[in-house]
Amino acid sequence: MFRRGEYHRFAGDGAPYVYLVPSAAVFRLDDISVAVLDALGERDYEPADLALSLAPRFPLPEVKEAVEELVRVRAIKAFEKRVPQPGADVTAASTPAVVPPPRKRVPLTTLVVNVTSKCNLSCTYCYEYGEDKITEASTKPRFMDETTARQSVDFMFAESGDQKMVHLTFFGGETLLNFKVLKSALAYARERGAELGKAVDVSLTTNGTLLRTEIIDWLVENDVGVTVSMDGAKEQQDKYRLFSNGMGSYDTVAPNVKEFLARKPRRPVGARVTLTKQNLDVVSIYRHLADEMGFFEVGFAPVTTSWQRDYAIQDEGFFEMLGQFKFLAAEYLEYALAGKRHRFSNVRDTLEEIHKGLSKSHPCGAGMGLMGVATDGDVALCHRFAGSDSHKLGTVTGGVDHAVQDDYLARHHIENKTDCSTCWARPLCAGGCYHEAHTRYGDTSQANLHYCEWIRSWTNTCLEVYATIAERRP
Repeated sequence: MFRRGEYHRFAGDGAPYVYLVPSAAVFRLDDISVAVLDALGERDYEPADLALSLAPRFPLPEVKEAVEELVRVRAIKAFEKRVPQPGADVTAASTPAVVPPPRKRVPLTTLVVNVTSKCNLSCTYCYEYGEDKITEASTKPRFMDETTARQSVDFMFAESGDQKMVHLTFFGGETLLNFKVLKSALAYARERGAELGKAVDVSLTTNGTLLRTEIIDWLVENDVGVTVSMDGAKEQQDKYRLFSNGMGSYDTVAPNVKEFLARKPRRPVGARVTLTKQNLDVVSIYRHLADEMGFFEVGFAPVTTSWQRDYAIQDEGFFEMLGQFKFLAAEYLEYALAGKRHRFSNVRDTLEEIHKGLSKSHPCGAGMGLMGVATDGDVALCHRFAGSDSHKLGTVTGGVDHAVQDDYLARHHIENKTDCSTCWARPLCAGGCYHEAHTRYGDTSQANLHYCEWIRSWTNTCLEVYATIAERRP
């Protein structure tokens, strides 16, 4: 028997395409394949009956060839029709336990080092130390010392296996508050990397308030990639990104960023925007940060918070955000077809995942190729969990506790998220961010069901962009 496989139909520039869930591949369909999938969308078919049903429209050999190809790419499932034994209770069949496939150990490729938990801003929505914090800052040193920073670098190289390139990212709090240790750690990483024959890519995230001339000089000279957390123009930035005295930060950040961008650093400088219920004008934010400020790229993420918070984005907010994302995606497509660069990184990132045929066993690299380090040297899933004893995987001096790591990864495998089992977007989503799930549901293993429709619609938009580019600029 033949049965419909797992796929998502969409169109690119009017041509029919499928996104195949088992392989995360994108296929363009011809007329016969469309007819076969349409037929199987109605019901299962015996092979001969399927061929006969299409025979009036297509030559039999061509139907057979199309079916064989669709079976090969798993757009169609071929199975044996079983005849139940007389008297057998066919409803009593037990469901086999879901066992994740054997996992190859993934070397560490990115280490995010939280050099401080202090910040000179008091953003209400801050996931680290705001209303939804998962750890008390006072339980750890507020600043990482030089010894711990060097041990973090040693840990990174030790866990990187045979990788020739490692990525070291500095994070906070406000990262630049611990500039002295940051400088020392980068110099040590480059020195050790040269000795070990490994390249070290260095980046950091900052709120932009401390981008003084001497720091800008150092960033440019040392080829450090920089992401600035910034929420838009003055009115948008000053809504939540405030100094502790209540003063807005835009008038401090904007001149600093302009000075930095004027230096034309070799590494692209990106802006990362936190969207809230009160700040969803994505297009105007993009215009300001990309066109007026001159950021190389602008990426957006909804605030991570409990649903009860005043600034939490609710259902209608997600759809408003989606509409604006789609507007910029259409603009991105227009630019791509004209051979021009658009700066909306949310599209570019998803297109890259589609092009690579990414099929995720877990939502992201947290706990595998990416880990975070707290100021005291505790190693966590990622920077968002740094300092949380409940999400600790080891220490920079003792290494990773692989039993804890393996248990975590087994429990969070996509095959164990039953809510995701029938979703066509799961190869790219895999249930969504652990930290979002922890904040919303109190459980990192919970699928982020509050934005499922959003993810499917956005993924469909990106598939359409991808296929249209393939049609017009193959």
